[in-house]
Amino acid sequence: MVFIPSDEANAPAALSNDTMSLPDLVLSGARVIDPETELDAVRNVAVTAGVISAVSEEPLAGQRVLDVGGKVLAPGFIDLHSHAQTVTGLRLQALDGVTTALDLEGGTLNFPPRAAAEQGRPINYGFSASWALTRMHLLSGVPLADITPVTALQHLADPAWRRPADAAEVSRIVGLLTEQVGAGALGFGMLLGYAPESGREEYVRIAQTAQSLDVPTYTHTRYISKEEPHTSLEGASEVIAAAAGTGAHMHFCHVNSTSAWQADQIVGMLERAQRWGLRVTTEAYPYGSGSTGVGATFLAPDQLHRMGIKPSDILFLRTGEYIADVERLTELRATEPGGTVVLRWLDEDDEEQRKVLLRSLLMPDTAIASDAMPLIHGARMLDTEWPVPPGTLTHPRSLGCYSKVFRWLVRELGVLTLPEAVKRCTLSPARVLEPSFPSFARKGRIQVGADADLVVFDPTTVSDRATSLEPWHASTGFEHVLVGGVAVVRGGELVTDALPGRAVLAG
Repeated sequence: MVFIPSDEANAPAALSNDTMSLPDLVLSGARVIDPETELDAVRNVAVTAGVISAVSEEPLAGQRVLDVGGKVLAPGFIDLHSHAQTVTGLRLQALDGVTTALDLEGGTLNFPPRAAAEQGRPINYGFSASWALTRMHLLSGVPLADITPVTALQHLADPAWRRPADAAEVSRIVGLLTEQVGAGALGFGMLLGYAPESGREEYVRIAQTAQSLDVPTYTHTRYISKEEPHTSLEGASEVIAAAAGTGAHMHFCHVNSTSAWQADQIVGMLERAQRWGLRVTTEAYPYGSGSTGVGATFLAPDQLHRMGIKPSDILFLRTGEYIADVERLTELRATEPGGTVVLRWLDEDDEEQRKVLLRSLLMPDTAIASDAMPLIHGARMLDTEWPVPPGTLTHPRSLGCYSKVFRWLVRELGVLTLPEAVKRCTLSPARVLEPSFPSFARKGRIQVGADADLVVFDPTTVSDRATSLEPWHASTGFEHVLVGGVAVVRGGELVTDALPGRAVLAG
């Protein structure tokens, strides 16, 4: 893996001769949680040149000493699934404790120019090679120059890219994806659920290619349904079968929402597959609602019953309306197929329904991943605007996923301990990536030599504030967030001129 450094102005200042031996920063007196060594004790942590240089029971001297007594000091959170890849989106994720945000399910195209153009970000970022965008380019004729983060939403309903590809087209798809990995993409992002008619043979071919390149695939499964045929169970089985048949590392995206009402069976299958040594990993987010474009295949009026939802369970964000009926849904799909929606598939307040969600979230070693969505204001996506204007639209998970884990799963429900929650936000996602990208062995830990991507928070007050109708409220309780030793959040406030984020590229 290669990290491309950002603006040098954000790097720590050079040391003078008389202070050369002192660390740049000492974080003093926090409850330090290192999920790999299971350290959970008061320690002092030193940072030098963007790397942790000491973890000590004894007091440490430094050029700067920050008293964080009574707070938790943890590794910065690693989000495997963030589509909010703008300065504004990443700033909001920093306020939620995230120090590395990767778009691995959707991905992008145009490596390395896209990655190079994204320099100057508040936190680390990276992408997979996008199967969906590759198909849109090759099968729908979308010019490469027009490939952007919102291209997928705009072309969701186009049947040209969703159809089965012939042998020659599959070879072109696989060839372009392979080129993207060679240029820096972190594996293959597979939005199968948006093109369920695409061929199974193509998926296996891509898994074989991923295995030969020793990179993961990140799959949104082909089906989300509780009704036969083509249930969520069938979609999950395809991912497991690809892992068994090819030996590839198959990562199962948002297992909570794609498993839905078949979570017991699917999680049981995934757990057995892992025990048998298959390279299958998982992620989930703590919400009973999802988000996508209204033109998604599975939101066709004749498909809603398969998910157990009605048009009135779908919130069309641009207008703030819960869609009244099939006629209005049909109209929106025809006129604004890329319009973002939030769809409720489960009631988090209902104890029996909540058990379904928790079954996915509490599967051993499931990483927390937000599936953060772009932020829309009016008719445009926010890029660098700050502060976020009221009326901005997105799913609340885009701002509050990680704080909700600590507020809801740890404090209120008590289904996760604090150290286990930290692990699922840090070490678990790092371990998804480090077999293919060894530099992730320096992330998700508080150990000497690890990257100084760190978060300091108060576990008694950290909380999400974003809601479906008012999703522009940032999380609270994360007092300090450091990326490569540089503060991007200080005293709970965003440091707007700090842009230490680096592009993470396969190398």
